[in-house]
Amino acid sequence: MRPYVEPLSEARTKLTDFFNILTESNMVDEVAEQMAALRDEDWAIREEAARLLGQLKDPRAVTPLVSLLRDQDRSVREAAAEALRAIGTPTVEALGACLTENDLAVQEAASAILATVADERAITPLLSALRSNDWIVRMHAAQALGHVKSAETVEALIPLLQDRVKAVREESATALAAIGDAAIPCLVQALKHDDWLVRLHAVESLGKARSPRAVEPLLSVLFNDRDSAVREDAVRALGEIGDAQAVDHLYVAMREPGLRTVAVEALGRIGNPCAVPVLIDVVTGTAPPEATRTVAGCGDQWSEELITQGAAVRALGLIGDDRAIPSLVAALSPTHTRAEAAASLAKFGSKVVPVLIPLLNNSSDENLLFHVRETLTLVGWRPRQISISRL
Repeated sequence: MRPYVEPLSEARTKLTDFFNILTESNMVDEVAEQMAALRDEDWAIREEAARLLGQLKDPRAVTPLVSLLRDQDRSVREAAAEALRAIGTPTVEALGACLTENDLAVQEAASAILATVADERAITPLLSALRSNDWIVRMHAAQALGHVKSAETVEALIPLLQDRVKAVREESATALAAIGDAAIPCLVQALKHDDWLVRLHAVESLGKARSPRAVEPLLSVLFNDRDSAVREDAVRALGEIGDAQAVDHLYVAMREPGLRTVAVEALGRIGNPCAVPVLIDVVTGTAPPEATRTVAGCGDQWSEELITQGAAVRALGLIGDDRAIPSLVAALSPTHTRAEAAASLAKFGSKVVPVLIPLLNNSSDENLLFHVRETLTLVGWRPRQISISRL
């Protein structure tokens, strides 16, 4: 009788399984070896072991790595933190438990890691951390809750909009924006708060959330809030949201010194072509404002309107409507709009080549020629690559 010969496919499968087992065994041995090294007396060995465990990303290393957050050596603590961050979500529960430690340094480290790896399991300890006396813990806890994006955390984050530390206020506003629609009602209510800082950060958060539901409340702030900084940020927020229903209202805001420039910038971000004629008028100076302010520290020759013209040039580049090309070419001549005009023209691509080529032949202004050549290069034109007669 002939001996049984195993099919080639089965032999290959068994060989693959054997190598997988061997590899896993070697990895197990390496993880165990590095975990043991975390207890070495030499700080350099502990640091290197933590670094390697971060590369291996084995969840069994979480507990010993967490213990290293209390290490006396800073480099070891930092290596352990990076390793835990690399391991990711398996660390969440152990790090959440660290937020109740008496050691504030451990709380700070744990909250900083949770800011990038947190999930729903960490919500309860993170909500408690929002009330910490340590502003760093509060800041990272807000970041972490923004990462989780749970609606149940909104009411706890809102009070931090009036935190005494700016970084905490900003991270809370960012977290609320990340949560999105579930946070909109509370943020809209915060627009009526007596503290202007709360209103300011609520406006910023609504802008970052980019919800059309925030447009009407922000328009109310724009025309009714008693603080100029809040009203200015409302204009910026409307630009971030990008809803066309704000366009006509921004035309009105343009009449007010202090809001004119940011309103023009917001029109550019919204990108509605309806704004092109208004922005062209700003660039060309066709419809100057009734009043403008001198920019502090720049002398009598530099006014807010000159800054606004530069903003209008950039806005036309963002919108990308061909009607703006002649005005942008004209804006290459004044020195205060030249660089912005060149950058905006480059956004139109090869269609600007026919209107820029004549400037190479007819202008003697070296600064202007530099920007024209740079723009032509950016849109892909090269000397003698395209016949001028064909243009």
